[in-house]
Amino acid sequence: MPVRKGNLLFRLDGKQQQANFLAARASLESAKAKALEANNNYVRAMPLAEIDAISQAQLDQYTAEYVAAKASVKSAEQALRNAALESGYTEIRSTINGIITSSSAHIGDLVGPGTNFTTLTTIQNVDTVVVDIAIPMRQYLNLSARKSFTYENADLLSDIRLYLADGTAYPLAGAYSYTKTAVSDAAGTIIIVVSFANPDYLLKAGQFARIETNVGKGRTCVTIPQSCVSQNQNINSVWVIRPDSTAEYREVALGAITGTNWIVESGIRAGERVALSGQAKLRNGMKVNLQNTARDE
Repeated sequence: MPVRKGNLLFRLDGKQQQANFLAARASLESAKAKALEANNNYVRAMPLAEIDAISQAQLDQYTAEYVAAKASVKSAEQALRNAALESGYTEIRSTINGIITSSSAHIGDLVGPGTNFTTLTTIQNVDTVVVDIAIPMRQYLNLSARKSFTYENADLLSDIRLYLADGTAYPLAGAYSYTKTAVSDAAGTIIIVVSFANPDYLLKAGQFARIETNVGKGRTCVTIPQSCVSQNQNINSVWVIRPDSTAEYREVALGAITGTNWIVESGIRAGERVALSGQAKLRNGMKVNLQNTARDE
């Protein structure tokens, strides 16, 4: 069940604490009464001492009693505050927002160390969930050698996305949290921990999910649809449509595939147009009639 910070979870038997509070309040009233009496005696003694109607020893006694009575009032006030604080301990409230588990204890059960109920309940903080991402140590060291990220690994991952078990994309992006110090001996991987905000409690601890992220710093690159590329005897080529609507044959160096596109390492520049179809009919310098494929949304 979800709970919010400050929600009342349990109320313990507070009879003893209430009795202590009432006793402390009574002690304070008694101390105030004695302080009032001591103050009156001190005020009456002052003029009598000035005319030598009482001795200096008697005045000193009244003065000491008045000072002690004021101190007793302060002590009683502190005792009352302590009793009020202890009375507050009978109410157990949630200190965080999260999901609470059911309690095994029932009304009348004794709870605490040495009993059958050492823990009343557990609250899981699910405002944020964390996910471990394992990166092969060889790949990590390769990136480190190229200084592709900061020492704290904060720039190692970018565009961190989470997909639920049914393939639905989680709407909030992840963020780097920290790097675990130990390296897995069995798998030879280093663990990067990322976090996702979870304001609606959609994500649950232990839930299956798939993570996609870019490793290393991002870079600007040119991508083209795979259908634009002709491959023949290890030669990759495209037909570029120049600004004057004429065709130009180009060999290109291709990188990785991203989705349905090729990353072009060299051969064409950003902003240039390439032919999507009919490449077999094209010749260098041939005039091309461009077709507008834009659709009204």
